[in-house]
Amino acid sequence: MADSKFKVTIITPDGTVYDNDQATMLIMNTAGGQMGVMANHVPLIASLEISVVRVKHADGEDEVAAVNGGIIQFDGHQALIAADSAELPERIDVERAKSAKERSQAEIAAAKKSHNSDDLARAEAHLKRAINRLNAASKYGNN
Repeated sequence: MADSKFKVTIITPDGTVYDNDQATMLIMNTAGGQMGVMANHVPLIASLEISVVRVKHADGEDEVAAVNGGIIQFDGHQALIAADSAELPERIDVERAKSAKERSQAEIAAAKKSHNSDDLARAEAHLKRAINRLNAASKYGNN
């Protein structure tokens, strides 16, 4: 029987955020929708959305990372995620993420009031990142 485990590595411009060779499944949101891969899956390259990436293990334990865009390359034996930025739940500063969320919501309101589509798009992206960080922290034990 083929090996059911594979390696997952998440890198950012600041370095390696996650590296584990015991994954049994990887679940992420791509530009084409939510996707899961297991060992020996057909090779792929996909663009990642701002979302929580979930790594499943044989023991039933899940690990997650808040990923803020990037790409995934999977060859059937190793998944490499090159992310714009990524954080593990225990590294997320929840208070800072809450402040970023509030600031982004105020920026969205101001951009809508002034009909500035560039500022609106930028503020919406910041809001999405803040919510993603808060979701990763709250769902996975860092309240």
